[in-house]
Amino acid sequence: MKTSYLLHQEEMPRQWYNVLADLDRPLDPPLDPRTNDPVPPEALRALFPRTCVEQEVATDRFVDIPEPVQEVYRRWRPTPLQRALSLERALNTPARIYFKYEGVSPTGSHKTNTAVAQAYYNVVEGTKSLSTETGAGQWGSALAFACGTFGLGCTVFMVRVSYDQKPYRRAMIRLFGAEIIPSPSNRTRAGQGILAANPESPGSLGIAISEAIEEALRGERTKYSLGSVLNHVLLHQTVIGLEAIQQMDLAGEWPHVVVGCVGGGSNFAGLALPFFGEAKAGRRARPPVVAAGTGGGPTPPPRG
Repeated sequence: MKTSYLLHQEEMPRQWYNVLADLDRPLDPPLDPRTNDPVPPEALRALFPRTCVEQEVATDRFVDIPEPVQEVYRRWRPTPLQRALSLERALNTPARIYFKYEGVSPTGSHKTNTAVAQAYYNVVEGTKSLSTETGAGQWGSALAFACGTFGLGCTVFMVRVSYDQKPYRRAMIRLFGAEIIPSPSNRTRAGQGILAANPESPGSLGIAISEAIEEALRGERTKYSLGSVLNHVLLHQTVIGLEAIQQMDLAGEWPHVVVGCVGGGSNFAGLALPFFGEAKAGRRARPPVVAAGTGGGPTPPPRG
């Protein structure tokens, strides 16, 4: 019985899918935390390259993947779709379960899909270095790889408790040429303030984000890079679902349910949104139920 479905390199998607084109109404704009007023796209230019800011509000259904990004993707993409036959047997279920395996990327996760794109767009714009935060280290290692690939400097603020617990993630980030700093740190005013109040602070993702943004705003030709949440990040991740649709066709299947874990949303969106787009475009008779896995179990995305 066949359990692995692979695409040829020439079948790798050449475009990302943009869900903003298929929403019933535009998303509400982000709000300035100081004024609670909508943040205009141009205000984001202090942190992000122009193309990424434009992708935040783009309404084209598909966005071309630049050839230099495709070239890097081809080092590990397309990724396999696997049938989880042993899991089916263990569950004694009549359901057929498939999973998209992103662990074949150079850093072992889906994060590299957007890291490569963001690094490329920054290089084109003349950025010299990127700063970011990381918790467990997956995003930090992905951006370190991407920056090393395109010749960018990279500074990673890693939550201190994870920095201490995960020495091999630290090693990987350094291997790709990035500077890694435990957060909170004395490098930034944000970090100094936290350490003054609690010298033994284990850190948090929020603190690390504050330090990374401060680093970007004060650095010469330095930008900030984020691995989840933002529209352009979700856009870049849709290469996952676009491949999965082709692979489900190879398997002669169309899913009843698409499930993904949700933290910042990029993994879930990367897999699920293209299936939503297929149904929205009327190319499939039956749209799948889309479920987001959270700490409390699978829930619909509006409540997830």
